[in-house]
Amino acid sequence: MTPDTTTTPADVNEARDARCVLAIDHGTSGIKAALVGARGDVIDSDYERTPIQFLPGGGAEQDPELWWTALVTAARRLVLRHAISPDKIGAVCVSSTFSSTVAVGADGRHLMPALTWMDSRGARHVKQVMGGFPSVLGYNIPRAIRWIRKTAGAPALSGKDDAAHALLVQREYPEIYAQTRYFLPSKDYLNARLTGVLASSPDAMHLFWVTDARDPERIVYDDQLIGMLGLDRDKLPPLVPATRVVGLLLPEVADALGLARSTPVVSGSADHQCALIGSGAVRDFEGHLYIGTSSWIECLVPFQKTDVIHSIASFPAAIPGKYQCLNEQDLAGGALSFLADNILFRRHELTGIPVPEDPYALVNEIAAQVPAGSHKVLFTPWLNGERTPVDDIHVRGGFHNLSTTTTLEDMVRAVLEGVAYNTRWSLQYVEKFVGRRLDPLRLIGGGAMSPLWCQIFADVLDREIHVVKDPRQANARGAAFLAAIGLGWIRFEEIPDLVPIASVFRPDPANRALYDELFDAFVRLYGRMRPFYQRLNRV
Repeated sequence: MTPDTTTTPADVNEARDARCVLAIDHGTSGIKAALVGARGDVIDSDYERTPIQFLPGGGAEQDPELWWTALVTAARRLVLRHAISPDKIGAVCVSSTFSSTVAVGADGRHLMPALTWMDSRGARHVKQVMGGFPSVLGYNIPRAIRWIRKTAGAPALSGKDDAAHALLVQREYPEIYAQTRYFLPSKDYLNARLTGVLASSPDAMHLFWVTDARDPERIVYDDQLIGMLGLDRDKLPPLVPATRVVGLLLPEVADALGLARSTPVVSGSADHQCALIGSGAVRDFEGHLYIGTSSWIECLVPFQKTDVIHSIASFPAAIPGKYQCLNEQDLAGGALSFLADNILFRRHELTGIPVPEDPYALVNEIAAQVPAGSHKVLFTPWLNGERTPVDDIHVRGGFHNLSTTTTLEDMVRAVLEGVAYNTRWSLQYVEKFVGRRLDPLRLIGGGAMSPLWCQIFADVLDREIHVVKDPRQANARGAAFLAAIGLGWIRFEEIPDLVPIASVFRPDPANRALYDELFDAFVRLYGRMRPFYQRLNRV
């Protein structure tokens, strides 16, 4: 056969780069739809908010139907705005919140509200399963050893993971449990609505704690773990890799989104895994820090390991054959939202005075008026309890060391610094876990949009902070990379060169001694106040 000389390698690359992915970034507060090029460039995005309902006893629910409505609304608006030829959008891929659980029927529709990653109502059921003599830190020793050996962890006693959510449905909503075909992570619920296919991926299912992950190339359900947890095996979905095509868009969905009916949907992953890939830190021991509603420190590691005391483990990554080490904290940017909504601008809501167009820009402007250390005012950001480096649902947030000379500016900056102290608390155990210093740290998420906060993190952590380009798009970019890899457009090895660094923040030595002193006080506060929080907030 005569070779085709009409197409050059440059033509092939240009054609490949012209394609894009519709990436869905499903976060706690809303759904973002982004058009991302084959090489990771974010063309544009659109956003729809989704509400969350907090309930007595630790409940935190969302309506999955509102997720779906937000996805369709944001994606269609985005696609129509750009009038991109449907054949140029080569795939859809979802990134979604880790450990948000949906009980679905055989049709893939939800049977009750989704239990989000903040819902802790299943804690008492997990404690019943995991407790018993002899125990350490609330875990029955022989039972915990079986779990750790296979998963490098165990169901969290805080009740904030999928295992606890499934137990809550089983034991408190038995009629729902009986109707449940599968328990799906939130990204797989959205995939089911997109394609009609019910499945998940090993990385997304890990916090059900029922998979044997000792061989990262072959992760399977484990009947012993399922039996110990007390769930039914047939309520767990089939597993496919994060880079696998799970199905094509349903015709009516494709029409609603303005896409071709032949558009494939790639399995995708949870937000942590997509963020890691989207940060560009895809080589072992390259760390990234995410500051969004929650926060985490994460890196790939070449081993399976656990630190039970500080809730750190290496678990399956979305990158096939890889493990990732993760230490997540409950609230970061969420503390800033609390400050804005309940302190700074609450009066605006009560009086009808318009809230500033960009309230967070004003927060930064206020915080910048006081020096490092906030005149030694401390803020603890544990407004929803904490999960790492302590697993404590009773601890709460607060301002400390206030005096008659304390100003609003001190308190605002203290919130930014308090999140950074909390991050440093986590970082010290992550670095001990991986056996090395993580420096620099790539920074992603909405917190990376504040130069002041970036410098605070650099100073408090004593690490270089490298802010990646489009830091708020890391999850969407990671989802797009998963799709591009699944379709053969790129390879994982190319990703570091596809995610440029936009700015670098270096620690200021002049602030070292002050921040060391305040960090020490921050950690001591938890130890001293822990019994008080337990007495006051026991449920």
